[in-house]
Amino acid sequence: MVDLNSLNPQQRQAAETINGPVLILAGAGTGKTRVITFRIAHMIARGIAPDNILAVTFTNKAAREMQQRASKLIPRARTNADEKPPRPTICTFHSLCVRILRQHIEKLGYKRNFVIYDESEQLGAIKKILANISAKGEKTDPGAILSLLSRFKNGGERAAVFGDPNVRAMAEHVAKRYESALHACNAVDFDDLILLTLRLFKEHPDALEACRVKYRYVMVDEYQDTNAAQFQLVNLLTVKHRNLCVVGDDDQSIYGWRGAEIANLLDLEKHFPEVKIVKLEQNYRSTNTILNAANALIKHNVRRRPKQLWSQKGQGTKIALRAYETDEDEAREVVAGIEFARLAHRVTWAQNAILFRTNQQSRVLETGLRAAGVRYHLIGGQSYFDRREVRDLLAYLKTFLNPHDDISLLRIANTPARGLSDVTMERLLGASHERKESVFTAMKNPAVTTTFQTRTRESIEAFVEFIERTQAGLNNASEATNSRGHPTLQAWAEDFLNETGYLVELRRAEKEPEAGENRVRNLRDLVATLDRSAPASPSLHERLEKFLEDVTLDSDREEKEEAKGDAVTLITIHSCKGLEFPHVYIVGLEDGLLPHSRSKVEGTLDEERRLFYVAVTRAMLTLTISHCGGRKKYGQVMPCQPSPFLKELPAELVETEAELSKKPVEASTGTNLFAAMRAAAD
Repeated sequence: MVDLNSLNPQQRQAAETINGPVLILAGAGTGKTRVITFRIAHMIARGIAPDNILAVTFTNKAAREMQQRASKLIPRARTNADEKPPRPTICTFHSLCVRILRQHIEKLGYKRNFVIYDESEQLGAIKKILANISAKGEKTDPGAILSLLSRFKNGGERAAVFGDPNVRAMAEHVAKRYESALHACNAVDFDDLILLTLRLFKEHPDALEACRVKYRYVMVDEYQDTNAAQFQLVNLLTVKHRNLCVVGDDDQSIYGWRGAEIANLLDLEKHFPEVKIVKLEQNYRSTNTILNAANALIKHNVRRRPKQLWSQKGQGTKIALRAYETDEDEAREVVAGIEFARLAHRVTWAQNAILFRTNQQSRVLETGLRAAGVRYHLIGGQSYFDRREVRDLLAYLKTFLNPHDDISLLRIANTPARGLSDVTMERLLGASHERKESVFTAMKNPAVTTTFQTRTRESIEAFVEFIERTQAGLNNASEATNSRGHPTLQAWAEDFLNETGYLVELRRAEKEPEAGENRVRNLRDLVATLDRSAPASPSLHERLEKFLEDVTLDSDREEKEEAKGDAVTLITIHSCKGLEFPHVYIVGLEDGLLPHSRSKVEGTLDEERRLFYVAVTRAMLTLTISHCGGRKKYGQVMPCQPSPFLKELPAELVETEAELSKKPVEASTGTNLFAAMRAAAD
C-alpha cells in the first residue's frame, strides 16, 4: 500500500476519494501535484488497473513532472522481460487526442500516419491558396488569415466580429480550401486535434465507447484553464462512469483571453450534482503576511469559490510598497535592492524574481540589470535584445558601419521587401564566394549584376545606393547636438527607418494592431538610447561604434555567464503560475498596466485581480511591490496613476518608504551589515 501519512488531512482525503466526481480546490502552494501523484499511486494500490487511469494536464513539462513523481510511488509490476508494465496515461489534451486519432482517424477519411502541421507549414499552405485566388496586385497577410481560421475553429461566434472585415471575408473564402489542402496532404493542424476527436466521438459512438472503457478514471489538472472544446471532451469521456477528478483553483484562472472558461470549474455541480469538494488551503510556500494580503485581495472578486490560505511558516516581514518617479528609477532601485541583499545578506541572484504585466516592461529592467552587471534570464517572453525587430535594427546599424559584414547585410537586404528575394541573395552569396569578396562588393560588381534580370538589377543598385548614402550621412556629420541641422544618432536612425518603410511593415505584419505598435515602440525606445553610449564624442560614427560595442559585450557576458545558473528571473505574471521564489519584486502596479487598460472595455477586471493574486502568491519570504509616477513611451515620460488594487491590500500588512524611514536603526545592524559586505568582498 502507498503510505499516505505524509499528506495533511485534506490532501489525504483528496487522495483517498477514488470513486465518483471529485473537485479538489487546490489553492496556491498547497501541493496539488503531490496530491495528484499520491492519488494515482493509491488507486493502483487499491487494485485499479494502471491503463484504466488517465491524467490530463496542459503542458508537456507538467505531464513529465507528474509522470516522474508518480513513477517513484507506483510499485513495479512483475512482467515478462519482453513486456512493458502497464502504466497510467499522463499527458496533455493534445497528445491524448493524437493517441485517440492514431487509432480511429481512418473513420474520418484520414490515414493513420497523418502529419501535424506547425505554424510555418500552415502559413505555407495559406500562401499557396492566396496565390491562386487573389487578384493581381492584391495583398493579404497570411498570418492574419491563419489567426482568424484558428478563431473560427475554436469559437466561430467571436471570430465573426474580429479583425478587418476584408480579411474576415478572405478567411471565410480560404477556410474550405485550407481544410481540403491539409486533408489532401493527410495533415491536420494543432486546432484540428481536439475538434476532430469530438467529431469522431459524435459520428462514431463505438470509438467513444472504446475510450470510455479504457479510461475509467479520469483526472484533469488546472481545470480552471479548460476551454469549451476541452470541457466537452472531458464530459463525453466521463458522463457515464462519472469517475472524474478535477483539480484547480478558480482564483488562478488567468487565461480567459485564450479561451479558458472559469465557469467550467465554478459550475461543475450543474453537470455532476453529486460532486465531492475537497479544499486544500494549507500553503507550504509563503509567510502568513503574504497569504493574508492575497486572501484580502481576492475576496473583492464576487464570483468565486471561497477559500482561506494559511501557513505554518510564521508571520514574516511586511510587504514593501515603493513609489518611483519613472520606470528607469524603478528598475535602478529594484536592481540596487537585489544587489544590497546579495552583499549584505548573501541572497543569491537566483533567489530573486522580477514580475511584470507586459513584455514591453522588460526593456528598462534588462537595461538596469545589464548596467549593474547582474545576470538574469527572461521567462515568458523574448529578451528585448533577441526580438526580431531589435535584431533587424542592430543589423542595419552594423551594415552602415561595415557594409562588408555579410551576416548583417543578408539579414536586412530584403527587410522590408525591396525586390531582393532569397533566390537573388543566394546567387549573390555564391558569386561572393567564387570571387572571395563580400556580398556588398559583389552587389557593386557589374560582372555579377548584369547576370540578373533588369528589375532585380535595379533593386540591387537601389539597395547599394541606399547603404552608401545613409553611411555618408553617418560619416559626414561632424557635430551631434539636438538642434536642427546637426542630427543626432536618434534623428539619423529615425530618418533611415522611415525611408525603408520598416515601421509600416512591422505594423502591417502583425495580426493584432497592438502587437504591431509594441514592436514599433521597442524600436523607438532603443533608438532613443543611441546617443547615450559616448555623449562626449562629436562623431556619429564613433558614437555608433561605442553603442554596438556595449551591446555586443553585454550579450557576450550574458551568454557565457548564464550557464552558471545564478541569475535573477525576469518573468511575465502570466508565465509565473506554478513557480515560486524566495524574494519577489512586482513592478508596474499602475492603472492601465495592472489592471490593463483593455480590462475596463472588455469587462475582465476580475481576471486582472486574479493575475495580481497569482503574482503575490509566488513570494515565499519577501514581497516588494512598486509603481511609477511616469513611464517612458516613444522616448517621452507619460504620467501614471497607482493601481486601484493597491488599496485592496490591508494597510497593516504593508510598509511604505515613509514608514520605513521612521524606524530607528540599531547600531548593531550597521556593524553586522558592514561585516557581511566586507566578507562578501573578500
